[in-house]
Amino acid sequence: MKRIILFIFLWSAMIAFEQNDWKTLKGDDYSIQYPDDWTLKQTNVMGAKFILFSQLSGPDDKFRDNINLIVQNLPDSRITLDKLVEISIQQIKELITDAKIIESKRIQGKTSDYHKIIYTGKHGVFFLKYMQYVWVIDNKAYILTFTAEEKSFDKFFETAKRIMDSFKIESHKE
Repeated sequence: MKRIILFIFLWSAMIAFEQNDWKTLKGDDYSIQYPDDWTLKQTNVMGAKFILFSQLSGPDDKFRDNINLIVQNLPDSRITLDKLVEISIQQIKELITDAKIIESKRIQGKTSDYHKIIYTGKHGVFFLKYMQYVWVIDNKAYILTFTAEEKSFDKFFETAKRIMDSFKIESHKE
C-alpha cells in the first residue's frame, strides 16, 4: 500500500513539475505551448513563423526533431480545407523522396476542424516521419508539422502531440 501511495505522490509531482516547465509563444493570431528544453527559433522565411527544436539525444544524433509552423495567405477564398489537403498531399508526393502517406483524416477540434496527415519519406541521408496538422481559417492556411527521424518518431511523439494540440488560432472574423 505504501508503494502505491508513494507512486501516486511521485507521479503527481512529476506531472506538476512537467506542467511548470512549459513556455507559451504568442504570435499575431496564434499561440502554442512547448517544453522549455526545446529551442525556439522565430523566423519569417517562406511563410515559416517558428521552428521548435528538440534536444539531440546523444553524440551520434545528427537530426534535431522539430515542429514548425507555416502560415500563408490563400490567393483564392474558395480554397477549402479539403482542397488545401489535396494540394498538400500532392506536394508531399512530389517533394519527399519515397513519400508514403500513413494516415490522412479530418479531426474535429475544439474551435475548428483540421486535417491530420502522417507520412514518411527520405530527405537527404535521413529517413523521416512527419505529423502535420492543416487548417484553413480566415482565408489563411496554417500548417503545423512535426518532423523526426523515423526511428525516433515514437520517442518524441507524446511530447510533439502535446505541443501541437496546444496550438490555438485566434480568428479575426467578427
